[in-house]
Amino acid sequence: MSGHVSLQYSTPQVQKSRKEAEPRWVRYLLIFLAIGFLALFLVLPLAAIFIKAFEKGGAVFFEAISSPDALSAIKLTVTVAVIAVPLNAIFGVAAAWAITKFNFKGKSLLITIIDLPFAISPVIAGLVFVLLFSSRGLFGPWLMEHDIKIIFAVPGIVLATLLITLPFVARELIPLMQTQGNSDEEASMTLGASGWKTFWLVTLPNIKWGLLYGVILCTARTIGEFGAVSVVSGHIRGMTNTMPLHIEILYNEYQFSAAFAVASLMSLFAIITLIVKNIIEWKAHKSMVSEEGEA
Repeated sequence: MSGHVSLQYSTPQVQKSRKEAEPRWVRYLLIFLAIGFLALFLVLPLAAIFIKAFEKGGAVFFEAISSPDALSAIKLTVTVAVIAVPLNAIFGVAAAWAITKFNFKGKSLLITIIDLPFAISPVIAGLVFVLLFSSRGLFGPWLMEHDIKIIFAVPGIVLATLLITLPFVARELIPLMQTQGNSDEEASMTLGASGWKTFWLVTLPNIKWGLLYGVILCTARTIGEFGAVSVVSGHIRGMTNTMPLHIEILYNEYQFSAAFAVASLMSLFAIITLIVKNIIEWKAHKSMVSEEGEA
């Protein structure tokens, strides 16, 4: 999952004008095409995953997801997410706050660097860490001398995942905080609140829905990341295989039912992510409408 989605909503007046501008058959055609496209390229493949996962019965399914290698892959995936997502959330809030609340030299460069993981291939991102931390890399001799292992170990997987998921929270918050402006913070500071108090009581409540949305996107990408993790992991069974890598190994070994069983767990998470995302969008929209009504 890559890219950026903002929480934007059309007002009822704009929606009404659009509805009146388009003929009914055009609206129905567009709806049919959208639903047909989603059914063909999303719903059917998703259904096929669950059908294939239970093709040989529930016993085979539960055996596949409860095997030692599968449990290790699930545990490692969750561990990486628990480490990477909070770190990227902290970075995203700090970067968005700095970019939107202050003027400083290098702001455009900082924004460009944040967007860089969207532009480079995940495989290249993984190779960067190999060049830096492998036994023949820039810091390899020093790391070996101090018995520190990064490549083909959990730290390398975390670093690669951090790089790939770096933009999600920041790019979700930057346009939101730019739209909100600085008036609330300035009012708080004028009344004598400190910077931290202003952040916790004013800034954070204003960005909570955008922050949650960014965290959801970051978590989904963390769990599904394949390219960068594949390069730095070494594919060591029971040690450095995340869920996507474990699925690949099972599929290459022609253990199709087991591969689809693990894939169904990731698909289930994707569905849960979609539901949570829609709930957040609905709450954000409801909050925005409520604020407009009070104004």
